[in-house]
Amino acid sequence: MPPVEARVELLAHTPDALELIYAAFRQCYHAGYVGDMWQRLLSGEPDRERQAEFVAQILESGHASPIEHVAFTFALSGVSRALTHQLVRHRLGSYSQQSQRYVDASHFDYIMPPAIAKHAAAKERFMRFMDEVGAAYRDIKELLEAEGHMGAKVNEDARFVLPQAAQTQIVVTMNCRSLLNFFEQRCCLRAQWEIRAVADKMLDKCRKVLPEIFTSAGAKCERLQYCPEGERFTCGRYPSASKRSK
Repeated sequence: MPPVEARVELLAHTPDALELIYAAFRQCYHAGYVGDMWQRLLSGEPDRERQAEFVAQILESGHASPIEHVAFTFALSGVSRALTHQLVRHRLGSYSQQSQRYVDASHFDYIMPPAIAKHAAAKERFMRFMDEVGAAYRDIKELLEAEGHMGAKVNEDARFVLPQAAQTQIVVTMNCRSLLNFFEQRCCLRAQWEIRAVADKMLDKCRKVLPEIFTSAGAKCERLQYCPEGERFTCGRYPSASKRSK
């Protein structure tokens, strides 16, 4: 049961993403039918730069709903249950997570926090506890199976001893608007280290596909140029709102 590190793969995204966003915005302000202009958009009329300028101008006004038509799907592996408990709180997303009822965790992998990994005594105790949990899980399975229980009926009860550090795998789909909100919350230096690292990797992949939307995405302070968290919680990277107003 070794410790593992996070992997982020972009499985799919809406094709012709910028053209679709542009068309959706145009339909809001255009008297005609954007279906008639779709093929022209795909052929580059107007060109990508002009489409991006139009989208940016409308986004600056606060009108953002058309970017919800474009979605990204990621596969995450080597992440903890502690991370996914945070992830699924972002409600405007779709999630398909590895089941602890149907997947045997007798030899589960786990995530080790960096602070523990750097502390020899803490690391040794952490790893020893993971081994103890694995042994308890296997013992419980054997005891239940000896009573005639099998499969998911055994796993669903044995899993109660598994820690939040247990590795899981999950497929996540979010639209652009949800992703921007996700990055604002989870790329912040105050976010928990594991989900921040995963959010940074997801953002990097989004920027490569759709820089027109995601180049300036990230922690909320990057967009605002001040920290909205208040004096008590600011990391100091940007001035707080109160200091900025003085």
